[in-house]
Amino acid sequence: MERLIQADGQPHYGIFAAAPGLINYRDFVFRSPMGRRLGALAKWRRFHQFQYFGLISDQLIGGCALANLSLAGIGFVYLFHPPSGRMIERQFKLPLSLGTRFSQRPDDGLCELRSGRNWLRLENRAQPKEKRLLVELDDGTRIDACFSEVAPAFQPMYINTPTAVNGWVYAQKVAGVCCTGQVKSSLGDFDLAAIGAFAHHDWSAGYMRPETHWNWACLSGLAAGRRVGLNLSCGVNETSFTENCYWLDGELLKVDTVRFAFDRQQPLQPWHISSHDGQVALRFDARGLHQERMNLGILASNFKQIFGQFSGVLRPSGGPEVVIDGQWGFVEDQYVKW
Repeated sequence: MERLIQADGQPHYGIFAAAPGLINYRDFVFRSPMGRRLGALAKWRRFHQFQYFGLISDQLIGGCALANLSLAGIGFVYLFHPPSGRMIERQFKLPLSLGTRFSQRPDDGLCELRSGRNWLRLENRAQPKEKRLLVELDDGTRIDACFSEVAPAFQPMYINTPTAVNGWVYAQKVAGVCCTGQVKSSLGDFDLAAIGAFAHHDWSAGYMRPETHWNWACLSGLAAGRRVGLNLSCGVNETSFTENCYWLDGELLKVDTVRFAFDRQQPLQPWHISSHDGQVALRFDARGLHQERMNLGILASNFKQIFGQFSGVLRPSGGPEVVIDGQWGFVEDQYVKW
């Protein structure tokens, strides 16, 4: 599929075998809930896009996100050192996304943000099929991290779902892939391959609900000698189809709807995550937190990304249980108005 939006101005929907070449949102026939056709200004204002790259190991955990919210460009990056509990984190908010650029080609483009002497860049390469994170901060922090979707073979989740009465959300997800590269920071210098780091990745764009909320869970690593990745969500991308899945040695296994049970006022207390089909039964114990709050009236966000350890089981149909024992990963609780 070269383009997500068809000739009639409507998107392709479903779970796809490969990524669209272009998220051609300008060709979308965007209408109000009452059916009035909306113009280019409304189409620009309501289109949002974000990309996230995370890395996980028992020596270092990191995350970097870039978001284009039309009225603002947002970026954050953090590094957490589990053995010491120390953390580096930076946040950037740029009006009208000035100082940023965003490609609408999920597998062949780049997104970046520049603010002073700080630079965040996410590169998606078609040949070879790789994703790369580059970060340079004015405090001397440097990140150069990369993963491949080819060697060893890996099948990402590609999905597009209807959203509310007049929107759609395209997303592609990766978790459970080996990560290579280097990190230099006040937390120490790390060779990501040498510390056994794994990566996960999210590329999402579309016409999301103007006021929305979601929970998300992700883990990446080794369990009983198998490469395991997990991507679960509740609150978005679940109209007609869901993005819920996990990976065993790169093979994508679909999961039904999921329930996140936790105390929103005490997010560092244990979380319990289970799927309706019984394939997932996990407990999450928090070890640290990255959070942001923003309330600009027309734009607002209450974001908590919590890193910690999962325990429990995955039960693939037709295969033996996979025991998850202290595997590092993330959960997320996000409210946003945009």
